[in-house]
Amino acid sequence: MTTISTDSSLYEYLGLAKTDTESNDGNTLAMEDFMELMVTELTHQDPFKPMENSELASQISQFATVSGIEELNNSFTGLSDDLLSGQTLQAASLVGHQVLAPINSGYLEDGGSVEGVIGLYNDATDVTVQIYDSSGALVREIELGTKDKGEVAFTWDGLTDDGTYAGAGTYTISATSTQNGESVVPYTLIKATVSSVTLGSSGSDMALNLNGLGTISFSDVAEIL
Repeated sequence: MTTISTDSSLYEYLGLAKTDTESNDGNTLAMEDFMELMVTELTHQDPFKPMENSELASQISQFATVSGIEELNNSFTGLSDDLLSGQTLQAASLVGHQVLAPINSGYLEDGGSVEGVIGLYNDATDVTVQIYDSSGALVREIELGTKDKGEVAFTWDGLTDDGTYAGAGTYTISATSTQNGESVVPYTLIKATVSSVTLGSSGSDMALNLNGLGTISFSDVAEIL
């Protein structure tokens, strides 16, 4: 009758040699533990109904697959943690900085101004920026005249059309233009200050909290200034 050896030659034969450096936490079934259980099963099997070679190979393959999936999950967990750490550092560096955001409102601080960019798809005439207060009333109209295709910077100094200074607060900003003989509404990018950052869960986006203007997704930011 063939005897089954439990020494290291069996592990080496199967390509699963034991190493003294491997260890586990006592709660995890390692490959060498599995092999010891397998050897015990083979030793005490019914000699009249021995385990088929294909069955033995199948059990080893199944265990190796489960072990591989667990290692892959651990790798993804580590990658996710690394990404979250990088996201945290990036968030910390953004607080206090200004960004250009695709929003239609600007926050005017006491004695401050509102800056932004309007985008023209073609050369344009009669380029104008309108500023509205919270009630929807037009408080200032800035005429920029004729501009070439591209992005055009503008600044509202906080003065109304009658020359008085507008109060601090949030103002709606829009623009109009004439391009190729037709009235076209350009897109607007408003400069805003990042007051805080909300981190999403692993793999999700950050949200930037803009001073006086609410929250936008980090992926929507056009430029970090």
